[in-house]
Amino acid sequence: MSAQEIANKLWNLCNVLRDDGVTYHEYLNELTYILFLKLSEVKGFDDKIPTEYKWQYFVNEHDNNEAFARYREFLATVSDKTQSQSIKEIYSNASTSLRKPVNFRSLVTAIDKLDWYEEDDRDVMGDIYESLLEKNAGEKKSGAGQYFTPRPLINIMVDLMVPKLGERWTDPAAGTFGFMISADHYLRRKTDSYFHLSEKDRHFQTTQAFSGVELVPDAHRLALMNARLHGMESTIYLADTLTEFGKGLKDFDGVLANPPFGTKQGGERPTRDDFTFPTSNKQLNFLQHIYRSLKKDGKARAAVVLPDNVLFEDGDGQKIRRDLMDKCNLHTILRLPTGIFYAAGIKTNVLFFTREKTESNNTQNVWFYDMRTNAPSYGKRTPFNEKAFEDFVFAYTGGISFDKVEKEYDGLVSDAKRKNIKDQRWHSISRSEIEKKNYSLDLGLIADNTLTNSDDLGEPIDIAKEALLELQSITEQLNAMIKELK
Repeated sequence: MSAQEIANKLWNLCNVLRDDGVTYHEYLNELTYILFLKLSEVKGFDDKIPTEYKWQYFVNEHDNNEAFARYREFLATVSDKTQSQSIKEIYSNASTSLRKPVNFRSLVTAIDKLDWYEEDDRDVMGDIYESLLEKNAGEKKSGAGQYFTPRPLINIMVDLMVPKLGERWTDPAAGTFGFMISADHYLRRKTDSYFHLSEKDRHFQTTQAFSGVELVPDAHRLALMNARLHGMESTIYLADTLTEFGKGLKDFDGVLANPPFGTKQGGERPTRDDFTFPTSNKQLNFLQHIYRSLKKDGKARAAVVLPDNVLFEDGDGQKIRRDLMDKCNLHTILRLPTGIFYAAGIKTNVLFFTREKTESNNTQNVWFYDMRTNAPSYGKRTPFNEKAFEDFVFAYTGGISFDKVEKEYDGLVSDAKRKNIKDQRWHSISRSEIEKKNYSLDLGLIADNTLTNSDDLGEPIDIAKEALLELQSITEQLNAMIKELK
């Protein structure tokens, strides 16, 4: 049975819980607790689970009331009884949303009957879990879309950043840790899953090479479990990067991130005092944190997903973009298509930059690639997958084909090679031109031929919904500005 088939069966089990009043989001948490027990047995680390709570007890105990009572005891006490730090954190303050013992029995029985062994794939267990996370993110009632970045986008960003052994990578808004898991998988593919490394180097890769910070407790719990199921013992802090805590996160070789959208709660500024341009805009604060957290060695690099307002916001936004272009080589901006995130109508971009050794005038020109204008409408009929980035990858690398990029691309950006790429969506804009536009980076979009063809505009209800989302976003920004001016 494939990872996707198992994930579908697990997700369909939520029907069992509807009469118990469990929401989709609560269901994923509940499934997380129970599934981890099963997977600890499948993946061979159930020695970290106290004997009285191992999976086979719950399978073999046919008294529903007794099994459910033991499960509730497990959630309440396992953090004190296990020696595993990651398991302590996963089950910290855990509790069950279930009320009926028979429903707990139904979940245990259904999970135990699934065929976990047919597909001999090192990552199948983690893939099952990530499929569940994706389904939860797609369920509007769950409110979990903020935690999930589409995997095709994550993988392309990782491929183009080219992580290397011995480097320290982080995600300051980790969500479910998808970026770091993909980066780890990238290196495992290239190194026979670290098999030939020394014990010291292997320990570094599994415990120190990748880290993250997540503010939301449920997402933090999911991140810990996701990492553990992929064989990673990474440090994932339950904290807020935009507070004093974030000041200690520095000297990284690389950052991959999709910071949360919106303004800081209540419109207040961050509580840390090391930002030159503190603002109520979360993404601008995260951007400042990210480029300041990189090593000043000319090699440290980042790829960050950011919404359009970061590209054009005046005031502090203008100052932060100029500071970014001074301290870093902001070499590429990818204008992403709409509709690939779970909040419809959100317009996003990926900024690619390298932290240089000096503090000024490091960006001379910025290359833009427009995947948005006159682009397919991604959805069920047109799936969003990595092949969608084929032309962008060819342009970004200066002419390396999509299927060879992981083997042949070394991460070095060559303007000379990029200039030879003939693609109307791909062009360079000089620093002087950007300066004339008050450092706005809302550039690089090609002519939209749908403006002259009403047949391509889409369904009226979709247009209305997108317009409403745009208005809501503008209103949010204006309210934040008014609060700031007061």
